[in-house]
Amino acid sequence: QVQLVESGGGLVQAGGSLGLSCVASGRTISIYAMGWFRQAPGKEREFVVGIRRSMSITYYVDSVKGRFTISRDNAKNTVYLQMNSLKPEDTAVYYCVAYETKYNFNWSKADYWGKGTLVTVSS
Repeated sequence: QVQLVESGGGLVQAGGSLGLSCVASGRTISIYAMGWFRQAPGKEREFVVGIRRSMSITYYVDSVKGRFTISRDNAKNTVYLQMNSLKPEDTAVYYCVAYETKYNFNWSKADYWGKGTLVTVSS
Protein backbone atom coordinates (compact mmCIF):
# COMPACT_ATOMS: atom_id res chain seq x y z
CA GLN A 1 0.00 0.00 0.00
CA VAL A 2 2.85 2.35 0.84
CA GLN A 3 6.40 1.85 -0.27
CA LEU A 4 9.31 3.66 1.32
CA VAL A 5 12.76 4.03 -0.15
CA GLU A 6 15.61 5.46 1.88
CA SER A 7 18.78 6.95 0.54
CA GLY A 8 21.77 8.84 1.78
CA GLY A 9 23.45 6.40 4.10
CA GLY A 10 27.17 6.02 4.14
CA LEU A 11 30.34 6.43 6.10
CA VAL A 12 31.06 9.60 7.99
CA GLN A 13 33.59 10.63 10.59
CA ALA A 14 32.54 11.40 14.12
CA GLY A 15 31.43 14.99 14.36
CA GLY A 16 30.41 15.05 10.76
CA SER A 17 27.05 15.32 9.10
CA LEU A 18 24.92 13.18 6.88
CA GLY A 19 21.52 13.61 5.34
CA LEU A 20 18.99 10.89 4.69
CA SER A 21 15.99 11.00 2.42
CA CYS A 22 12.92 8.84 2.21
CA VAL A 23 10.44 8.85 -0.64
CA ALA A 24 7.01 7.38 -0.15
CA SER A 25 4.97 5.98 -2.98
CA GLY A 26 1.74 4.10 -3.38
CA ARG A 27 -1.18 5.09 -1.21
CA THR A 28 0.49 8.20 0.12
CA ILE A 29 -2.81 9.91 0.87
CA SER A 30 -3.21 7.53 3.77
CA ILE A 31 -0.02 8.64 5.48
CA TYR A 32 -0.56 10.45 8.74
CA ALA A 33 3.04 10.71 9.85
CA MET A 34 6.49 9.60 8.90
CA GLY A 35 9.68 9.09 10.76
CA TRP A 36 12.85 7.18 11.31
CA PHE A 37 13.88 4.19 13.34
CA ARG A 38 17.36 2.83 13.67
CA GLN A 39 18.89 -0.45 14.68
CA ALA A 40 22.44 -0.68 15.86
CA PRO A 41 24.28 -4.00 15.80
CA GLY A 42 23.07 -6.23 18.60
CA LYS A 43 20.38 -3.82 19.69
CA GLU A 44 16.66 -3.49 19.28
CA ARG A 45 15.16 -1.16 16.77
CA GLU A 46 14.77 2.26 18.26
CA PHE A 47 12.45 5.06 17.33
CA VAL A 48 14.47 8.14 16.51
CA VAL A 49 12.23 10.88 15.23
CA GLY A 50 8.85 11.41 13.68
CA ILE A 51 6.87 14.17 12.05
CA ARG A 52 3.19 14.52 11.39
CA ARG A 53 2.38 15.16 7.79
CA SER A 54 -0.15 17.94 8.23
CA MET A 55 0.87 19.81 11.34
CA SER A 56 4.65 19.35 11.33
CA ILE A 57 4.56 18.23 14.92
CA THR A 58 7.78 16.46 15.66
CA TYR A 59 9.10 14.15 18.31
CA TYR A 60 12.75 13.35 18.89
CA VAL A 61 14.31 10.89 21.24
CA ASP A 62 16.58 12.59 23.74
CA SER A 63 19.73 11.08 22.33
CA VAL A 64 19.41 12.97 19.05
CA LYS A 65 17.83 16.22 20.15
CA GLY A 66 19.87 19.16 18.99
CA ARG A 67 21.75 17.03 16.49
CA PHE A 68 19.14 15.54 14.19
CA THR A 69 16.46 17.42 12.32
CA ILE A 70 13.53 15.94 10.50
CA SER A 71 11.76 17.81 7.76
CA ARG A 72 9.22 17.03 5.11
CA ASP A 73 8.09 17.93 1.64
CA ASN A 74 4.56 16.69 1.30
CA ALA A 75 4.36 17.58 -2.37
CA LYS A 76 7.22 15.18 -3.00
CA ASN A 77 6.06 12.65 -0.42
CA THR A 78 9.49 12.90 1.07
CA VAL A 79 10.96 13.21 4.52
CA TYR A 80 14.51 14.09 5.34
CA LEU A 81 16.74 13.46 8.28
CA GLN A 82 19.65 15.81 8.71
CA MET A 83 22.13 14.34 11.13
CA ASN A 84 24.80 16.58 12.56
CA SER A 85 27.50 16.07 15.16
CA LEU A 86 27.37 12.37 14.52
CA LYS A 87 28.72 10.00 17.11
CA PRO A 88 29.92 6.43 16.75
CA GLU A 89 26.88 5.30 18.70
CA ASP A 90 24.72 6.65 15.91
CA THR A 91 25.99 3.84 13.72
CA ALA A 92 22.97 1.83 12.69
CA VAL A 93 20.69 0.86 9.90
CA TYR A 94 18.22 3.67 9.60
CA TYR A 95 14.70 2.79 8.55
CA CYS A 96 12.17 5.17 7.16
CA VAL A 97 8.69 4.50 8.47
CA ALA A 98 5.19 5.70 7.77
CA TYR A 99 2.09 5.72 9.91
CA GLU A 100 -1.51 5.43 8.87
CA THR A 101 -3.03 5.47 12.30
CA LYS A 102 -4.39 8.73 13.64
CA TYR A 103 -6.25 7.53 16.70
CA ASN A 104 -4.43 5.70 19.45
CA PHE A 105 -1.31 6.93 17.77
CA ASN A 106 1.97 5.50 18.95
CA TRP A 107 5.31 6.50 17.47
CA SER A 108 6.70 3.08 18.29
CA LYS A 109 4.21 1.28 16.06
CA ALA A 110 4.88 2.13 12.45
CA ASP A 111 2.72 0.70 9.70
CA TYR A 112 5.18 0.73 6.84
CA TRP A 113 8.90 0.26 6.71
CA GLY A 114 11.63 0.91 4.23
CA LYS A 115 14.45 -1.51 3.70
CA GLY A 116 16.91 0.63 5.59
CA THR A 117 20.09 2.48 4.82
CA LEU A 118 23.31 1.97 6.70
CA VAL A 119 24.95 4.86 8.50
CA THR A 120 28.42 4.20 9.82
CA VAL A 121 30.13 6.76 12.00
CA SER A 122 33.82 6.20 12.45
CA SER A 123 35.72 7.31 15.50
